[in-house]
Amino acid sequence: METSLILCAVVIITCILTNKLTNRIGVPAVLVFMAIGMVFGSEGIFKIPFDNFGIAEKICSTALVFIMFYGGFGTSLKAAKPVLKQSICMSTLGVVLTSVLTGIFCHYVLHMSLKEGMLLGAVVGSTDAASVFSILRSKQLNLKDGTASILEVESGSNDPVAYMMTMIILSWMSLSNQNIVWMLIKQIGVGFLFGIGIGILAVWSLQHIEFEIEGMDTILMIALVLLAYAGSVLLGGNGYLSVYLQGIIIGNQKFEHKVALIHFFDGINHLAQILIFFLLGLLVFPSQLLGIAGSAILVFIGLTFIARPIATFLLLLAFRASFKQKTLIAFSGLRGAASIVFAIMVTVSPVYTKSDVFNIVFCVALISVTFQGLLLPVVAERLDMVDDGQNVMKTFSDYQEEQQIQLIQMKMEKDHKYVGKKISELRIKNMLIVLIKRGDEDIIPRAEVKIKEGDILVLSAQSYEGDIDMVLREETVEEGDGRIGCQIKDLPKMEERMIALIRREDGSTVIPKGETVIQKGDVLAISGN
Repeated sequence: METSLILCAVVIITCILTNKLTNRIGVPAVLVFMAIGMVFGSEGIFKIPFDNFGIAEKICSTALVFIMFYGGFGTSLKAAKPVLKQSICMSTLGVVLTSVLTGIFCHYVLHMSLKEGMLLGAVVGSTDAASVFSILRSKQLNLKDGTASILEVESGSNDPVAYMMTMIILSWMSLSNQNIVWMLIKQIGVGFLFGIGIGILAVWSLQHIEFEIEGMDTILMIALVLLAYAGSVLLGGNGYLSVYLQGIIIGNQKFEHKVALIHFFDGINHLAQILIFFLLGLLVFPSQLLGIAGSAILVFIGLTFIARPIATFLLLLAFRASFKQKTLIAFSGLRGAASIVFAIMVTVSPVYTKSDVFNIVFCVALISVTFQGLLLPVVAERLDMVDDGQNVMKTFSDYQEEQQIQLIQMKMEKDHKYVGKKISELRIKNMLIVLIKRGDEDIIPRAEVKIKEGDILVLSAQSYEGDIDMVLREETVEEGDGRIGCQIKDLPKMEERMIALIRREDGSTVIPKGETVIQKGDVLAISGN
């Protein structure tokens, strides 16, 4: 046992250290994890014997649950809203169309039976979120026209559809009397209800339960993720759909300690990726890949340059996407963890007992991550789709608004005590001037810089994280309210209450001052009783 634990520790440390290196040179980390698995495998340097597809299927399926959850948890609906229709279209109809076209290609070009071709097409139908996210983040690659958000939502949400197609085709191959339409309804219906229901329960728990021991909210979340998956599967639903929806609901709500929860599941997500790709590398026999390498290359060509582009161009035609955007989205369809995990499920299925699909899919994923992963930044630049004015991290919800450091701005009026003084002469406690905006000029606040009238000081301060409950109650100013048209300084004394914030009908937020005029439709956030 001790030897096994040491081996696990060595593998994880090796993967983490190499991941740091790959981020610098732009190589997708998953490629390195697979390579390390092959080095440790039966035909590698360390020659660890492992060919148990059953155990691999259980481990990888569990790890995929947390990857799917984090895919939803890390998706910002606010950022994705402008391109949500395109994303959902690509993650549903896009997967179906890509799978069918790939299956037909395999049938006619590789001379597979139609059922086997369709099965292979379904298994490779979804794109890999881990690989896409890794490239976007490591290269700080923000894309124009919301393309980064489209890829994020598509790659994070299309695995359940590929899983459903795989299960449906396995049922078709088994010649069972199971009603495929009813099976599809159950997969979607139960998966949807479980994901939404447990997601709402989780949010309520995180917002209302006071956990006496720090970290108990994290343990509760792990339990609820497992419950969403297992409960859905037990009732014939799509467990991956459940945990993805659950993640979206939780990730787009506000609650205490959300930042800590994001960091925890980010770590779990990386550990799950290491586990899956290392195990896949361990499971594969390189000598067996030589015999199917030609078929795998043809499948990759058909999938990447025929099926995926046709599906992308047809579906995005309705959204009037530019040729450059459609080309980049078509090229960004990397295959990875989910496809190989589904291939393992197929291999252990009593319907299909051959390992051909697993070996072909492994090769396709390997080629895809290497070829598309390395060339994606180059293709984006050649198509002039890189937006240097934005930060790609804003398309992920872990670029959270709940930062421990807050930025505030202060405009220097004529009679302000700071006007005419140098930065070195100011005595500002617990805050730091990080920028001075003077007209169109941005000034670095060095000691000798003198503050002028009209300057806007941008200051950083630590956000409030105390235990005191500060109640903010909202009051809507409706027609007939006597406060409409009044300045705040002219309002009757509110004793122990104060207007802390005003939200206008147009969605703007106003920091209230004495001369601020109350308007119809304003929502007043009032502190106190």
